Amino acid sequence: MSIDFLSLGIRPEINTCLKEIGIIEPTPIQTKAIPILLTGKDLVAQAQTGTGKTFAFLLPILEKIEVNKSFTQALIITPTRELALQITKEAQKLTAKLNINVVAVYGGHTLDKQINQLKNKPHIVVGTPGRLLDHVRRRTISLAGVSKLVLDEADQMLHMGFLEEVEQVIRNTAANRQTMLFSATMPAKVRTLADKYMNKPTDIRLRTENITLDEINQLIIETTQTEKLDKLCSMIHEYRPYLAMIFCHTKQRVNALNLALAQQGFLVDELHGDLSQAKREQVLRRFRDAKIQLLIATDIAARGLDIEGITHVFNYDIPRDADTYIHRIGRTGRAGQTGTAVTFVVPGEQYFLRLIEQGIQASITKQKGLKAGVTAGEAALNKPRSKPKDETKKAPFNPNKRDDKKTGKHGGINLRSRRKPKTEESPAARKSAGASRKSPRRSRSS
Repeated sequence: MSIDFLSLGIRPEINTCLKEIGIIEPTPIQTKAIPILLTGKDLVAQAQTGTGKTFAFLLPILEKIEVNKSFTQALIITPTRELALQITKEAQKLTAKLNINVVAVYGGHTLDKQINQLKNKPHIVVGTPGRLLDHVRRRTISLAGVSKLVLDEADQMLHMGFLEEVEQVIRNTAANRQTMLFSATMPAKVRTLADKYMNKPTDIRLRTENITLDEINQLIIETTQTEKLDKLCSMIHEYRPYLAMIFCHTKQRVNALNLALAQQGFLVDELHGDLSQAKREQVLRRFRDAKIQLLIATDIAARGLDIEGITHVFNYDIPRDADTYIHRIGRTGRAGQTGTAVTFVVPGEQYFLRLIEQGIQASITKQKGLKAGVTAGEAALNKPRSKPKDETKKAPFNPNKRDDKKTGKHGGINLRSRRKPKTEESPAARKSAGASRKSPRRSRSS
């Protein structure tokens, strides 16, 4: 018997809003967390991005908001402005019909606009530690009425050095609040924070998917943010994937990378939470049919996908924990086939690489530069230049050229027995082919 949100204690009004945005059944983390949070208990949950944890804490909060009371009742603290905006956008998909006001406050944005928004006494505030503390000190926000506090991606917040700011913000909330802590990993600092500010919390942990990595060739490419796109183009030209998934942290980065690769002539599309269900299905259908070669996605949008024929996974943005890494690269190397997973690491991201290697209990091969394909990648990003006379060692990649491997319409090599073999030609077809103009090489029909 399947579980729905009504059986978890979510009222019909909110359940209707969920159905309107295409969310029908709860994820495992939602199934475990929502009943506990509706009782008012504190909660420590270990779960990675892409598991549905945002709605795991948002839905119980929405259930308890008193709409007629004009003060901030819930506070969600996140490590980055991208995550703050993402959570706010997810919340606003539900709150519009519930008359609940949600505001995001974060650095890198003018204070004046945020101050004006806070004057309206939003029911829920989502923000980064530094900017929240700035508003507290300016007295442009009052947290005295906050009865629901969420610390999202707590391990990343502490890794980024926000412990002092987080603690100061917490001290300004109500003493009898309910506190919810979500973290991909549970280092000692996170446990200490929970022990210090939480009241006998219930602990839940989402088990990692049982995915074997034995059939996946893993590679780390050490690069810089400015060179990352060039490296990606180089590797696509070098590996010629049949189908590849490329992961980014946010919808904005997915969209930007999609545009950049499309401008270079790649057959590419994007998958993120802003797409309608019809558009999502259209994109996935084109990807399954190999009409596009590259699919760029966020973790949340790609959750639950099982597409046959994915030969490569590129982590354009490094996963922030081992569970997300395993979940991403597990898209390839399935059904006894081999796959390749490439992760780009820029300066300052070694912490996440260590987390991944600790989680998978293995060291991943690292490469500071590409042995091949760099010229191709640069050519994809820059206008063609005149070639030296002696540059004839390697012919440029021609997607229409036959070789000993089956290729998709996009020119990528298919190393898997994914397609059914072509049926033998009928005598009539052979006769028709013989009547056609002779040529030294048969043209491809696909």
